[in-house]
Amino acid sequence: MHVAVLNRQRSRRIALSGLQRFMRRVVEDLPPERSGELSVCLVSDRSMRGYNRAFRGRDTATDVLAFPGDAQRDPEGRVYLGDIAISVATAAQQARAMGHSLSRELKILALHGYLHLLGYDHERDEGQMLRLQRRLQRRLLPTSPKRRGVG
Repeated sequence: MHVAVLNRQRSRRIALSGLQRFMRRVVEDLPPERSGELSVCLVSDRSMRGYNRAFRGRDTATDVLAFPGDAQRDPEGRVYLGDIAISVATAAQQARAMGHSLSRELKILALHGYLHLLGYDHERDEGQMLRLQRRLQRRLLPTSPKRRGVG
C-alpha cells in the first residue's frame, strides 16, 4: 500500500515524514481488503470549509473528511482507496484543547479518516468505529509518561 502525504496549507510547518510513517504502520496493522494507494492531504480551514460545503452541505470547516476512491483496479491490480483531507488549523485548535501536540492530533485524524475509507461510519455503527479507533490509538500512539517534578 502506497501512502502519499501532501501539504496544501501554509499556516504551519509540518513534518510530513512522521505522519507518513504512522500511516504506513496503520495500514500494516489494519490492511485494506485490496492493496493500492491512499493520500492524506493537509489543507487550510478555508479549503476544508469549501469541501465540507460541496460534499456534505455544511458551510463550516471541520477537522477531517474522507473521500473513498472507486473500486476500479489499475493496470497493476491496485485499487485507489481514497483521500483523507485534514484541516491543520482545526487540528491545531483541537490539539491545544486536548493538551497534546499537533503531530499527535494529525495522526489521530488521519487514523479516523482511514477507518472511514475502510467503510466504517461512526454516525451509524453503534460505536464500533470509535472503539476500533481507540484500540488502534493505544497500540500505535502510546502516550508518553508525564514528567515528574524534581523535589
